[in-house]
Amino acid sequence: MRLVGWVEQSGEILTEEQVAGLLRKDPLAPLGFGGEFTLEWDGCTCTDSLGVLGSPFPPGVVSCGGTERGKVVPDVPDLDLEPALRASVALRRDGGVVALSGGVDSALIAAFAGLPCVTVGMEDSPDFSWAERAAFFLGVPHRRVVIAPEEADRALPDVLRALPRKSPLDLSIALTLFFVCRAAAGMGFRRVLCGQGADELFAGYARHLVSTDLASDLRRDFATLHAQAVRDQSVARLHATSLSYPYLDTRVQRAAGRIPAGDLVTGGMGKQPLRVLAARHLPAEVAGRGKKAMQYGSGIWRHLRRRARENGYKRSVQGYLDWMARGL
Repeated sequence: MRLVGWVEQSGEILTEEQVAGLLRKDPLAPLGFGGEFTLEWDGCTCTDSLGVLGSPFPPGVVSCGGTERGKVVPDVPDLDLEPALRASVALRRDGGVVALSGGVDSALIAAFAGLPCVTVGMEDSPDFSWAERAAFFLGVPHRRVVIAPEEADRALPDVLRALPRKSPLDLSIALTLFFVCRAAAGMGFRRVLCGQGADELFAGYARHLVSTDLASDLRRDFATLHAQAVRDQSVARLHATSLSYPYLDTRVQRAAGRIPAGDLVTGGMGKQPLRVLAARHLPAEVAGRGKKAMQYGSGIWRHLRRRARENGYKRSVQGYLDWMARGL
């Protein structure tokens, strides 16, 4: 048996010996497993329900000898949003650090985890002041990591090489995460708790504010999360780390699914259930902050556009990336 990641059953994290014992009794035991894992045994393979570690196996499927034997549906209770997120964070906190951007998603994770936090960005990143405000309020250790332009330039080829899809969006997100994971590894951590998935569950994108069928749009966005995980974990592995996603826990997914789509967006701002929850645990300005995505808040996207222009690609960051990729 080969287990990568961690497995839980009914809220208990299982040891490798316990997992092996369950497999000996019932080869289909993983159908009820939660956690973040890739599992191989006796010609069979399985991942957690979303395949968040980015393995090559079909996500959320038990497959033996190339034949699908069933879908993974973790055996967890139905909980309201706060206890669901608290339980999810508690399962992921051992040996972890929080990637804190100062937005409501990561700040809530920091509030429930009580772990050290790290924020990365270019010198003028607005995320630093917001993250520091949240960390000070919570009383948790916080490290600010400034990315120098030349550091971003040196990292770019390694990140491009690791990416399965080399688009400007994918690269700008992955390059930001590269520095998050590098900082975490340098601090002695191998697990990085991130806020990914909150936008897809709770309507956090600008397009959600004008959606005419928000429920359908959220389902479509949620279906992209496995591909995002493949991208992000490919970069995390460069530093022998892994990203952990509390919002993608089945408990949180179910809690979000019971909230009517119309309640997610009010007053021209999305993620209202998260903001209401955050207001009980964080400064009001953090709970209500309309934060930009990580590649913008960190300053990485602006740096990439500048480098593209300097290299003759004034209107096409993709052209710049294609040119760089040819030299790898």
